[in-house]
Amino acid sequence: MAVVENVQNTPTERKANPLKSFITGGFGGICNVLSGHPLDTIKVRLQTMPRPAPGEQPLYRGTFDCAAKTIRNEGVRGLYKGMSAPLTGVAPIFAMCFAGYALGKRLQQRGEEAKLTYPQIFVAGSFSGLFSTFIMAPGERIKVLLQTQGIGPGGEKKYTGMIDCAVKLYKEGGLRSVFKGSCATMLRDMPANGLYFLSYEILTDQYKRRFDRPNVDLMPAILAGGLAGIFYWIGGMPADVLKNRLQSAPEGKFNGIRDVFKDLLKNDGLSALYRDSG
Repeated sequence: MAVVENVQNTPTERKANPLKSFITGGFGGICNVLSGHPLDTIKVRLQTMPRPAPGEQPLYRGTFDCAAKTIRNEGVRGLYKGMSAPLTGVAPIFAMCFAGYALGKRLQQRGEEAKLTYPQIFVAGSFSGLFSTFIMAPGERIKVLLQTQGIGPGGEKKYTGMIDCAVKLYKEGGLRSVFKGSCATMLRDMPANGLYFLSYEILTDQYKRRFDRPNVDLMPAILAGGLAGIFYWIGGMPADVLKNRLQSAPEGKFNGIRDVFKDLLKNDGLSALYRDSG
């Protein structure tokens, strides 16, 4: 990730390079999917699990219960369901995200030596979410369906894999079905990406100032990235819950993200927007 300094007390920075950001972002995205998909599967299942009937226990009591039941019923491979979809698209998704971020910075820079303010960094980060949505949304749709199919008593396994899922979605509803949840994906990624890049730049700026270093060492950069990821989900979790419920719902259940939000408020309460945030 290219490092951008605050407008005050900062050295000269080079013009942002979208091509370099495209390549490094793609590699980072692959690492992200390989390491984080099991937790993503647990998150999605907790967010979309069916509501229990009166007097019955919920399908999952929490993160560890969901992980244990998934492994017991489906093996460790169950935690990796649907990984083929994000793994196939993650390189272009993350690459477009980082390239969009670099472009967002370039559009706001006035000259090679211009420095960006923190609000401008947030805008550039949010701009990156607009770029990645068009690739992210169909991959998310397929991933969520593969992650949630067959869970619970009498759950039906409709799809054999990524290609089968994509083909059936297209036959049943055309591109509109494949891209279902695109607006919700954008609603999640634009502010969340803005918070991610903003928090990362603030943290690395503070490190360089405190220790009087021109660059950030590897371990502090990893720590800053991890903390920035927390801020990403603080901003993106509510829209992620709505997106996953919309994308996993049977056709015709919801007219859009507004219907999902109304249903959630009525039946689960506002706190459900942060289900599994811990």
